[in-house]
Parts: sequence; structure tokens; C-alpha cells
Amino acid sequence: MIYLNHLGIVCPLGHAHDAIKRRMFEGADSGVGMTDMYSPGRMLPLGRVDTSLPPVDHLPLHERSRNNRLALAALAQIRPEVDAAIDRFGADRVGILIGTSTSGIAESEAALREHAGTGVLPAHFHYGQQELGSPASMLAATLGVTGPAYVHSSACASSSKAMASAARLIRMGVVDAVLTGGVDSLCAFTVAGFASLESVSVARCNPLSANRNGINIGEGAALFLMSREPAAISLRGWGESSDGHHMSAPDPAGNGARLAIESALSRAGIDAQQIDYVNLHGTATVQHDAMESRVIHALFGDAVPVSSTKPFTGHALGAAGAIEAGLCWLAMQDDNAEGRLPPHLWDGASDPELPVLYAAEPGARTGRPLRWTLSNSFAFGGANAALVFGRE
Repeated sequence: MIYLNHLGIVCPLGHAHDAIKRRMFEGADSGVGMTDMYSPGRMLPLGRVDTSLPPVDHLPLHERSRNNRLALAALAQIRPEVDAAIDRFGADRVGILIGTSTSGIAESEAALREHAGTGVLPAHFHYGQQELGSPASMLAATLGVTGPAYVHSSACASSSKAMASAARLIRMGVVDAVLTGGVDSLCAFTVAGFASLESVSVARCNPLSANRNGINIGEGAALFLMSREPAAISLRGWGESSDGHHMSAPDPAGNGARLAIESALSRAGIDAQQIDYVNLHGTATVQHDAMESRVIHALFGDAVPVSSTKPFTGHALGAAGAIEAGLCWLAMQDDNAEGRLPPHLWDGASDPELPVLYAAEPGARTGRPLRWTLSNSFAFGGANAALVFGRE
């Protein structure tokens, strides 16, 4: 069995478990807010982390980025437990597997703006800041571990795939524990990129609604200590697929998404009807919500409660899968004995073109602890991942 022993998480809902759970379950306080910080002259709703972050002055120049500050903030919450695992297992028996898509792009943007004005790149800039492998190498050096350390970068499925890879490393006996999850930071590049695809909403995103019109980009980090040591929550199943339908649009039939979910359920050894809650990918784009709704209805019908938590956090791209896994993990803990569900924030205007799903309302609960949850991540290029979590 592969267990998720400890979680460090920082996201637009906060940086402490209790605060994140309170805001999520109450369903009245989104972490998405209006700003033009990454789109000068155009106010957009973004999920920005506004808490203070650890300094990076002690790191080599090429590892100094906001992305790595977010990763260090998540690590700080579980650092004693991670250090204890390293002491137990040995530095060579602990791995680092992270998902990201931005790394230090924001630092490159700032440097290029200065270069445009002065003709010189600033002394505090190093091109290595934007290397995708930076979060993994930085965390490995910070912790002094020598096990496998690398990054998955497959857009919105990055950190879900990183967690699946971490579980495989443990099952193969390559390592005894892994620090795994994802981190991504806001930058003008991704905001402009999604805007060019006409996929950015000018209001809080509205998943499943007939009025949905795009995403809110977000940022954050979620890191799990994963091992075989028993804990309350385990990663019981994972499924991955690559349908390669289109560079950005999903396969309308959802064949790859369905394959990933079915593989995760099969690996977990359960039927779809045993799932207590589904955390949707739920981006609030027209095509993705349509595809996912059809797949979920075909597998689960309208009896299983579902929600997209992206109206709370924004879409953190490479970190989204890990952050949403973290929200599932928090909802499955002992202190949620009534099975309160992450609610689905939307305008309630069902799309008549889509099958009806059971969208969890604020205050919804199962009346018992959540036993099984599913979290979906469906990325550009048809990179799909699904994770099943079980409560022991």
C-alpha cells in the first residue's frame, strides 16, 4: 500500500490546513481575486497566493524564483517529518518527484523587461531560473537527498503524473519514500497564452454552467510525503492515458479521459459506485467541461457528488493535480466525520446540452467519513491522469 503520510500546501485559500478547510467547506470565500499584475491594463480574476513566502537568498542564483519559494513554503509545513524519513531510510532511499509548467518564467519576464530598457540583463537573473527541473533539484539539495529527483511537465496533468510516478518508484523498490506533488507560479506568459486561446474568463470561473466561458489561472504548491508507512489516506489507484486528439482541445468523446479513470479504479480494486466524491478537472471551458461531464455521467451517473474546486483556487496548471489531491486528502481526514464535501461554486445554470451531474452544494455532506475519492487532471495534448484516494 502507498500512503500519503503528510501534506504541505499553500494555495489561494491559505497556507494552513484549518484555514483551507474552513474556507473550502463554507463555500462562500473564494481565493480568486481581481488583479492586473500579470495583464497590465486588463483586470482579470486570478488565484494568487498572497501570504509571505520563504526567502531564497541562500540558494544558488539559478534556483532563486517565486516558484521555488512556493515549494519551500509547502515543504516548511512538513519539514520535520521529511527530515525524519530521511534519517530512517537514508538519503539515497528518498526521491523527489514534482510537477510544474512555469518554473521561473516570471523571473525571465522581469529580466527581459529590464533588458528592453537598459540593454543589459540584471545581475540577479540566471537563465537556469526557468529550467523545468529547478524545483526538484532545489528540493533535493535543500534536503540533502540523493535518490531520483526529477520533474514531470505535461501541462495540467503534471503533478498528478508526478504522484503516480512516485508511487511506482516505491512499488519497484527504488526508494522507500518520495516527496511528491506540484508547484506552479503565476506569470504574464501563461496569462497571455490562455488569453490568446480565448480561454480566460473575465469573472470567477463557472464550471458546468451554460454560461461558462473560460478559466481563472492560479498558483500554489502541494507536497506529500509518500511511503509505505501506514497513514489514514492512501493513493490506491492511478490511471494515465494519452489520446493525442489535439494540441489544446480535448477528444469530445473523452476516450482517453475515460481510460485514465477506469485504469485508476481498476488499480484501486473498486467499482465506480464505491466512489464517494469526484474532484472534477472542471476548468470551465466549453469543450473540456462538455467532455468531462459526459465521461463522468457515463461512469458514475448522477448519484455521486462532484465539484470543481478551481473557483476556489484558480487553475494552477502544473500544480493543479497536487493541490486538488491535497483538498481531497484534507476532506478525508478524521476531523471530517460528517463527510462534508468541497462544494461546487457556480451560478446554477445547468447546460441543457450536458448530462446532469450531482454538483455538491455548500454544506453538502455524506453523513459519514469519505472512504473513496477520485481526482481528475486532463491536460493539453491529451495527457490524462486520474487518482483514487482511499481512507483506511
